[in-house]
Amino acid sequence: MVDQGLELLSEQQCRELLSGGEVGRVGITVGALPAIFPVNYRVVDDAIVFWTAPGSKMSAATAGAVVAFEVDDYQLADRSGWSVLVVGQAEVVVEPALTAKAIASHLEPFADGRNALVRIMPTFVSGRRLVHGPVAARP
Repeated sequence: MVDQGLELLSEQQCRELLSGGEVGRVGITVGALPAIFPVNYRVVDDAIVFWTAPGSKMSAATAGAVVAFEVDDYQLADRSGWSVLVVGQAEVVVEPALTAKAIASHLEPFADGRNALVRIMPTFVSGRRLVHGPVAARP
């Protein structure tokens, strides 16, 4: 369905786009205020996983907080793009099997000191793609 230039994506389309991405943003609450952090990630066993260090993201995961995760792509040349939003509970991964799968996926932390693996299990997934009709010629 297209709504004012935005195509609403199915959950399957969203999950396919998530699987192809590498960098996203995690939105957490810090002192009742929103905070958004870029992370590199992979999708492993239908969950979003990323490495982090002690701090805000790890505290949210340790507390089992509900977080937002967003990934997108935009091409300026043809004004095309999409955005996928995931909401789910964050948790620190303690299962050796999942950690091994994350390592096997070649997930590398952005910076040194990121040695805690966080998983976000999606409970809500939505997405939109920019849709352009024919472009009228300019006078």
